[in-house]
Amino acid sequence: MTESASPWIGYQEGLAAGELRFQRCGDCARAVFYPRVVCPHCGSTALAWEISSGAGTVYATTVMRPHRQEPYNVCLVDLDEGFRLMSRVDRVPADGVRIGDRLRLLKEAGTAPVFVPADRS
Repeated sequence: MTESASPWIGYQEGLAAGELRFQRCGDCARAVFYPRVVCPHCGSTALAWEISSGAGTVYATTVMRPHRQEPYNVCLVDLDEGFRLMSRVDRVPADGVRIGDRLRLLKEAGTAPVFVPADRS
């Protein structure tokens, strides 16, 4: 994976390839997400791309109930590599997502990371 002018390009390229990419600081070794050019923890510019396993845990969740549309969930997911992102969980009812649920990345999601319960296909 090569560095690019905008860190978002590397992230989007990863999603297109079915990967959830994040950065890790070469100086303080902490995971960095969302993509940046400077480590928010130590200020280093020694950021390198890594590929997440896609395994994580629900940190927080809520159900959105838009007018005249099906409800859907929005959740914060703590990835095993040490970063958190906002996403949704598919293949369960909107109100079926619970804090502490184990998740895995749904590889065919394409344009945004989407998760499914870890114990489901």
